[in-house]
Amino acid sequence: MKPAKTYLKWCLAQKKGIRVVTESENLQNAYLKKSGEALRSMQINAKEGIGEWVIATGYYTKYFAIYALLSRLGIKCEIHDCTIALFGPLFANVIPKQLMDDLKQAKDDRIEAQYYTTEIPTNSQEVIAKTTDFVLKIEEIIDGLNSQKIVDIQKNIKTLLG
Repeated sequence: MKPAKTYLKWCLAQKKGIRVVTESENLQNAYLKKSGEALRSMQINAKEGIGEWVIATGYYTKYFAIYALLSRLGIKCEIHDCTIALFGPLFANVIPKQLMDDLKQAKDDRIEAQYYTTEIPTNSQEVIAKTTDFVLKIEEIIDGLNSQKIVDIQKNIKTLLG
């Protein structure tokens, strides 16, 4: 795997990679809504015993929450790996390592469940609990944002992408 800074530079060079845009509370709210809808979908799939979609919607619930946060900060990126690569170091001091590990595992499990025929054993209640914890942490970060914190984080983004 490439060093983080090298990978982020690659992400910046991609057409749909990391872009600094105007921050948007409207986009933040739209992606939080998508995250909530994915969470409800995950719960329905769990109730119906559809493990593959519990895994997929669990990942998307987390991803949409991250995208909401980044939208609020003025970041756009359509490459999932790049979004996650930026999110990790940007919030390493705020997000517990276990939640970051869960996010990366959720992405790997989603790919495995959706693109391969291997059945992944799924403890739906555990996936729901981990996903809910992750989203609550992201929402806590969003709720704690103010103008100064946004400026400080944007400076960190410029340093990371520097």
